[in-house]
Amino acid sequence: MTTVIDGKQAAASVVEGVKAAASDLQQHTGIQTGLAVVIVGNDPASHTYVSNKAKMAKHCGFNSQQFTLPEDTAEPDLLALVATLNTDPSIHGILVQLPLPKHFDSEKVVQSILPEKDVDGLNVVNAGKLATGDSETGLVSCTPAGAMLLVRAIHGADLSGLNALVIGRSNLFGKPMGQLLLAANATVTIAHSRSKDIAAHGRTADILVAAVGRPQMVKADWVKPGATIIDVGINRIEAPERGEGKTRLVGDVAFDECAKVAGAISPVPGGVGPMTIAMLMANTVTAAYRAAGKIAPKF
Repeated sequence: MTTVIDGKQAAASVVEGVKAAASDLQQHTGIQTGLAVVIVGNDPASHTYVSNKAKMAKHCGFNSQQFTLPEDTAEPDLLALVATLNTDPSIHGILVQLPLPKHFDSEKVVQSILPEKDVDGLNVVNAGKLATGDSETGLVSCTPAGAMLLVRAIHGADLSGLNALVIGRSNLFGKPMGQLLLAANATVTIAHSRSKDIAAHGRTADILVAAVGRPQMVKADWVKPGATIIDVGINRIEAPERGEGKTRLVGDVAFDECAKVAGAISPVPGGVGPMTIAMLMANTVTAAYRAAGKIAPKF
């Protein structure tokens, strides 16, 4: 019987742990975990994401601050705000919502966030710490961190002897996911648009992680029987069966057919998605503990 991995339940468990950790820190030190979210412009999807993050931060007992800047904000003004937040001891995590308007150098803005407050895990210092196996002082990008928790829920913390395939090599997901799997002792292959016969790699993978943004690309004959599939793709496709002009969300994996072969599979929606915001909260409370000189909890 295939296990359908419940990302909502896993995320709720992380959030409860974060709430307890934040409460404990405040009770013993008087420090309230602080998260600052910065959004520039009027993108509706971005505003929805930011609103959800702010609600979750408040639910976790954080000091949640939102900075909403107009579309025509100059880059030096945004960098000045980040610099101010970098020096604010009440703020432990800083998140600049992407994408930024086109006149910004997004990479420059992201890299201006102090590594220890970079709760999105995108600073090159944090990427380097992950690559060198430093899990004690770095912060890991939220989506791969969440995906890794789902893998651990199935296989445990030690992946020795297991083959893992990550389809996608982005800096945001594919590369850090590969590093996390390596750190857990898996034998890792990273496939991408220039790889030949990705399906053949899939058929030897005990863990298959798909993150390429191509709807339902992974088919059942790519999957080793009993494998664990983590689907990170979020694609909107037409759904005429729901009515004219209607759409639905699907992943990078053809769920119905692959679920018949896999041992465990994460759905879209309801799989990795809920984990991303949960891990953002986990990173923020971790940063607060470290700033207070305390040992951060594990999630």
